[in-house]
Amino acid sequence: QVQLVESGGGLVQAGGSLRLSCAASGSIFRINAMAWYRQAPGKQRELVAAIASGGIPNYADSVKGRFTVSRDNAKNTVYLEMNSLKSEDTAVYYCHVRTTIRDYWGQGTQVTVSS
Repeated sequence: QVQLVESGGGLVQAGGSLRLSCAASGSIFRINAMAWYRQAPGKQRELVAAIASGGIPNYADSVKGRFTVSRDNAKNTVYLEMNSLKSEDTAVYYCHVRTTIRDYWGQGTQVTVSS
């Protein structure tokens, strides 16, 4: 079994910054891609940023230039550095990990940006 523990969410003013972390632990055989998704009230869950095992990132257009995804393979941890936050970034952010066996989701962490 694999557990994903997220941290770093909270309340921030528009223009501010937050850093999310997601640490995977347990019976991890091999992690491939790691990613962050978000879901705002009344909306579908959407991909925010992903990073492949080789370290190549990709981003949703709405966060390009503001968010940075990174990973520490030794710690099985993925990070999301969020800068210049906007009210429309308010959502529950979920960590997603893809292994060779199956996918895993974190429990979600709330990010609220006040205008």
